[in-house]
Amino acid sequence: MKNSFSLKTAGLALVAGLAMASCNEAPKGDKATITDEKSAATASGQKFVVDTEASLVEFTGNGVGKNHPGSFKLTSGSVAVANNQITGGEFLIDIKSMDMEEEGDMIDNKLRPHLLSGDFFDAEKFGTAKFEITKVEPYQNAGNDTSIVQGANFNVSGNFTLKGVTKNISFPARIELDDNTMEAEANFDIDRRQWQMNYGNDKTLGDKFISETVNIELDLIAKRPADASASVQ
Repeated sequence: MKNSFSLKTAGLALVAGLAMASCNEAPKGDKATITDEKSAATASGQKFVVDTEASLVEFTGNGVGKNHPGSFKLTSGSVAVANNQITGGEFLIDIKSMDMEEEGDMIDNKLRPHLLSGDFFDAEKFGTAKFEITKVEPYQNAGNDTSIVQGANFNVSGNFTLKGVTKNISFPARIELDDNTMEAEANFDIDRRQWQMNYGNDKTLGDKFISETVNIELDLIAKRPADASASVQ
């Protein structure tokens, strides 16, 4: 019985250790392609309005042996749909709505204020981020290049403006669309340095190093308004 208890205890400790290690590993997302700003898509057709209560933009920054996940709410957004295809759209993200998944004094009084400071998002000066669709096309699975998003069926490109810098990013997404609702899901990684967020990205900092890679998860829901005549011209 003593040996059995010891083995069981050791096994539980191993499982707990593996779980903790897993939590500290950086989440894996599709690698977004980042290029210069492009012309916005010419939106036409029926306008779907983003449900800002049901939609969320989640992020995870990571350093040495630690992750810091959080989320932003959307201020507003809309998608244009014609012939069962997305023709355009844009979303506004409220940077000041940042909500950290972790809890505690260090998170509330140090980490969150630091992320909102000029070292990172500079929320007082740039309180809103914007994503404007430039292209939506069928996702092509090129052999081993398989999206981490199960059922990915489109590749979405758009101009992402953050801290006054605009870059075009492209990533796979799963988009489900019917006459009344659009649901979209994506999970991708971006290099924060492209938007002038360089703080802590120096490997000589040792355990204070902060990776340039930030994981983004999008969960968007947009609905056709009750006034079905609303459209984009």
